Amino acid sequence: MYRSVRAAALSIKPKKWDKAANADKLETFVRQAAAQGAELVVAPEGFLEGYVVMDVIEDPDRRADMWEIAEPPDGPCLQRFSNLARELRIVLCFGYAERRDDGVYNAAIIFGPEGEHCGTYYKTQLAEGSCDDWDFNRLGAELQAIDTPLARVGTMICNDRWNPLIARAQVMDGAQAILIPSYGSRSREQNLAVIARARENGVPVVEANVGVNLIVSKGEVAAYVWGTDRISVATIEIPLPPSEVNAHAVAQEFMDWRGPEMQRRYERTMERVDG
Repeated sequence: MYRSVRAAALSIKPKKWDKAANADKLETFVRQAAAQGAELVVAPEGFLEGYVVMDVIEDPDRRADMWEIAEPPDGPCLQRFSNLARELRIVLCFGYAERRDDGVYNAAIIFGPEGEHCGTYYKTQLAEGSCDDWDFNRLGAELQAIDTPLARVGTMICNDRWNPLIARAQVMDGAQAILIPSYGSRSREQNLAVIARARENGVPVVEANVGVNLIVSKGEVAAYVWGTDRISVATIEIPLPPSEVNAHAVAQEFMDWRGPEMQRRYERTMERVDG
């Protein structure tokens, strides 16, 4: 049994260090996706600040700038998109740098259709590695699924998608779909990695990468669009969680199908025997 959900991925490209412009752009594209019927909208990694961590690594003098532009957990930009999710009645996921007491984290937040904060995931695998001195680029410490009104979801941010254990841990925690905000590779290999995460775990995946969108449902590509500032919308089939009720419903669906199907097969068999 599945729940059908209209999902959108946004391949929008932010401007580095221009939080106000990026927030406006994100709102514009989220509204467009909702107007196309999307119930779930995913936008890229690090979108609010423009994914600037490498700028800080290459120029440590910009560390203070990173702390300044990073959004606190109760910041005004997050409240803005909480309100937008409530207005549009959607589940919304996007990436940004989050400023916490112990450092800045590469985060992906999920808001629900009441504007509620469903949860925040912090990137757990960094392409650039990690160092205790890098308070501007902390590693996430948890792999937990997040409950939303549409489904319980897992989240991976960009480089996370290469590691099957990150997806599997969240599926084992009950995730019925995987959301991937990304700002990285657009290669064939990354496409295959995203498809593999869907097939390995039997769940749909929605990836919003700067320059490419990829939506996978039932192990097959449901939408794939190359290029920046594009919107992809597709129906994903979210598997319902195991339960006695759901098991009985699927078994009954099979029994309803089996009766007429067995009759058709019997008639074809007898035609061959008699012919």
